[in-house]
Amino acid sequence: MIVKDMMNTNIYTIKQDAPLKDAIDKLQELDIGRLFVEDDDNNIVGQISNSDLIELMIPNEVFKIDDVKVSDVMCEIVNTIYSNSSIEDAANLMLRAETSGLLVCEDGKNVGVVTKTDLCRIVSMSDVLLRK
Repeated sequence: MIVKDMMNTNIYTIKQDAPLKDAIDKLQELDIGRLFVEDDDNNIVGQISNSDLIELMIPNEVFKIDDVKVSDVMCEIVNTIYSNSSIEDAANLMLRAETSGLLVCEDGKNVGVVTKTDLCRIVSMSDVLLRK
């Protein structure tokens, strides 16, 4: 199986100058684990995930959330994979990069997202098929 067969074609984004509160609200509203961050030209320049937000809250530092922009806390590293890559390659890349999601590219365009949750679904379905 290849990444294209299991990826989600919805790529949810937020502008880098948006308030952090907007990112939190959007993650909750859409019930997703990450947003890709865009600059003014709609280029993806980073990502922000639920994990990033949890890490942000762990320190005892007090800050006013209203003063924080997405660009202040986003991760500038966006790991990508080609849509025709194997799911094994996706799993290995996630492990090496210590990330839970990859942006999927095809013909120079961003076409989807694949996450650890997607990989777990495949393993779960495979396990069900093997038991039959």
